[in-house]
Amino acid sequence: MKRLAIASIMAASLAFGASLAQAQTAATKKITLTGGSVGGAWSAIGNAIGETIRRESPGAAFGYEPGREAANIQLVSTGKVELGIAHAQLIKRAQAGEDPFKAPITNLKAIALIDPQAAVQILVREESGIESFEAILAAKKPVRIALNQRGTLMAVTGEEVFKAYGITPKDIEGWGGRIHHVDYNAGLEMMKNGQIDVIINMLAFPSGQINSATREMKVKMLGISAEASAKLGTLLGTAAITVPAGTYPFQPQAIPTVTGSVVLFAAAEMKNEDAAAIVDGMLKHFDYLKQAHATLARLEPVDLTKVAPLALHPGAEMAFRKAGVLK
Repeated sequence: MKRLAIASIMAASLAFGASLAQAQTAATKKITLTGGSVGGAWSAIGNAIGETIRRESPGAAFGYEPGREAANIQLVSTGKVELGIAHAQLIKRAQAGEDPFKAPITNLKAIALIDPQAAVQILVREESGIESFEAILAAKKPVRIALNQRGTLMAVTGEEVFKAYGITPKDIEGWGGRIHHVDYNAGLEMMKNGQIDVIINMLAFPSGQINSATREMKVKMLGISAEASAKLGTLLGTAAITVPAGTYPFQPQAIPTVTGSVVLFAAAEMKNEDAAAIVDGMLKHFDYLKQAHATLARLEPVDLTKVAPLALHPGAEMAFRKAGVLK
């Protein structure tokens, strides 16, 4: 009888231990966010968002993975990671199945805006003598160009800027020029070394990277005409913006250009309560986010909801409305 009682107690203890282990496993929710290269703005922003998730959901296991935009979109769409960072305009292209995507990707929703100002900034080496895109076309100049890595909106937009002026990548190569697809820091280094004439990227202004690089080389900034801006807006979903005069020491005049936006996004299949918890963490620890990176410092809570041309995830929308940020 005594042995039976002991056996019963042991069985109950084992059952309780198993239940506790299951509960602990269920509480440990794994969240992976894929963003940009290590050391870049998206890496810093992604890890800051991860910290808000940890603070609000102590049982969550967060991990950041460096990535590239197009790959980020594919990984989140297929459920291999939970969160991604990308330009809203590239996700729009994914939804339509446009280059660099082979087929439409329609199951992505925005969680929050994280950068409202991804402005196209076009630098040319002063020694190149390049004054405008029209001059490049007229002279069929063998221009050497650095664009961002393939599979990014920055690279797509760089090519589309030239196309808006009637210049294709095939034209550039035919004139003896070349397009290099490299990360921005590598491109700036190539410009310092005289290996390229033009570099195009999308980033906030003033850019610390540009300020640092241009201390050691003479450059000019090219603008985008109203006609080309309208073409890009129709094609990419970008908007017109002006880089104010004097934003950089080498830029005495205001420069018209276009801008995109960067969002945190998830698959539509993410549970509403999970999306809401991510938004809750960002809102409750918003002061921390603003201190984490200069890009985030420009935002107010209401800005997080401005994810057009995308739609908010229903769970994120629910959280924004509950917090009174979205009416």
